[in-house]
Amino acid sequence: MLLTLALSACSNASSVPVLGAFFPDWLFCILGAALLVLLVHRLLARRGLSAWLTPPTLAYPMLTALFALSAWLLFFQS
Repeated sequence: MLLTLALSACSNASSVPVLGAFFPDWLFCILGAALLVLLVHRLLARRGLSAWLTPPTLAYPMLTALFALSAWLLFFQS
């Protein structure tokens, strides 16, 4: 009985229909965030400011998470 209560939250997963297939909304948020991070990286490198995001192995994944979570909150939470 307790196990069914714990699993009941998974029954209403939000998804987006694309060409007849359903994809989870977080997938689009991560894809958009990765594209935004690529754009930020290119803009900073072009202006010579890429040293601001150091160390890059921590900065870029954190920036991706920030963009993805922000997009998810903005577009998919009501």
